Amino acid sequence: MTLDPALNYFPETIRHIHLMGICGTGVGALAGMLKSAGFVVTGSDQQVYPPMSDFLAQEGIPVQSGYSPANLTPRPDLVVVGNVIRRDNPEALALAELGLPYASFPQALGHFFIGAKKSLVVTGTHGKTTTSSLLATLLHGAGLAPSFMIGGLVQAFGRNFNVAGGEYFVAEGDEYDTAFFDKGPKFLHYRPHVAIVTSIEFDHADIYADLEAIKSSFRKLVAIMPPAGCLVACLDDPVVRELVAAAPCPVLGYGSAPDALWRLDGLRVEPGGTTFVAMKKGQPFGSFLNVLPGRHNALNALAVIAVLDFLGVGQEAIASGLRAFQGVRRRQEVRGVVRGVTVIDDFAHHPTAVRETLAALAAAYAGKRLVAVFEPRTNSSRRRVFQEAYADSFAGAAEVLVREPMPLANVPAHEQFSSRQLVDDLLARGISARYFPSTEAILAHLVSTAGGGDVVAIMSNGGFDNIHQRLLALLAGAGQGGNA
Repeated sequence: MTLDPALNYFPETIRHIHLMGICGTGVGALAGMLKSAGFVVTGSDQQVYPPMSDFLAQEGIPVQSGYSPANLTPRPDLVVVGNVIRRDNPEALALAELGLPYASFPQALGHFFIGAKKSLVVTGTHGKTTTSSLLATLLHGAGLAPSFMIGGLVQAFGRNFNVAGGEYFVAEGDEYDTAFFDKGPKFLHYRPHVAIVTSIEFDHADIYADLEAIKSSFRKLVAIMPPAGCLVACLDDPVVRELVAAAPCPVLGYGSAPDALWRLDGLRVEPGGTTFVAMKKGQPFGSFLNVLPGRHNALNALAVIAVLDFLGVGQEAIASGLRAFQGVRRRQEVRGVVRGVTVIDDFAHHPTAVRETLAALAAAYAGKRLVAVFEPRTNSSRRRVFQEAYADSFAGAAEVLVREPMPLANVPAHEQFSSRQLVDDLLARGISARYFPSTEAILAHLVSTAGGGDVVAIMSNGGFDNIHQRLLALLAGAGQGGNA
């Protein structure tokens, strides 16, 4: 049985909303937003565990563990179907049989919360979470009371969503598909007034066949831009430059290119952050300090500066907000310093993100030994599609520790990524590298080898077996004479 497309709508009267896949970062946040808006909210998920389970419990939202037709009793007025749900899910089959109205997560976000607000959408292969967090935080600092939905926890707010009375809604615009019944990208549902495009590279090998397929999704985004809005586009990226040429709205180019309206100048990466001058139309707009290190983060900040200037926010307010930015969880986040060893958590997983992150950290911690710990975990990173590219991504590290990934059940062995091959390739390039079959083996190596002044950058888009806190605890125990 399949879902009836005619039931993909929002009824006039809605009291009870049920969310399938409620423990996902986005869907869980949407649940909290709906509860705060006065709806009766329930949910279900296969993986119910902290921190999202704790958050939902605090919000008073009941969550069923596991998917079952029984979860749709009592009968909800609307069912929101998360991206994790597949068409053969027993609860999805029951949804079709009962003939209930349903919507995807992006549809629901657009309907209930973006609505008539001016939507500011941050898209691109890299930097979405950091850039959207910067934008939301600086809008808030300027007194504009933005609402937002972002894929990471924004330190200034302590959460990844906000419902406020201002005219702007900041949305992290993911190019991943919307739902099993809607294979188009999520960002098409966010009706952008302003869109930032940071970069366009091949990613998400589980749903996109090649770069051309990715470009097709972004072409659709460009096509729906309103003439009164604008596209803020990184012209350093040739694919971005190509696609925004067809925009029906003004394009505010940024980057290092001579023809960019907004150009990065005077870049300096230091332990306290990154300083740079933003040039507008060839003239200095202002000098800025970004607490996040690296050229890529300076470019993210430059994109936000361009948007805020377009919206009428003054240079001083922008500079003040940027200086005060507290960062984003899991984006070059210092988790702790023990025995002189700095442990950093970062979400980097695409080869370009790994390269830029390590380059930024090497500059910010100049003179210190940088150890990169990498867990291939995404659908793309566990395929051979980036096997060769990864070998050129770790040049900034003094030592690279690579974990054996969990294999993808639906991908043949010869198409799987090889951590051993990556280590061999790095060694051939003169980079010290080691293969490890488990997180425990990596921890044992780090505790026995990490010394004062070392910086350990742990890169994964998952929890990585809580390696960050375990390492800090083990280092503390070793420093007290405990058994490492």
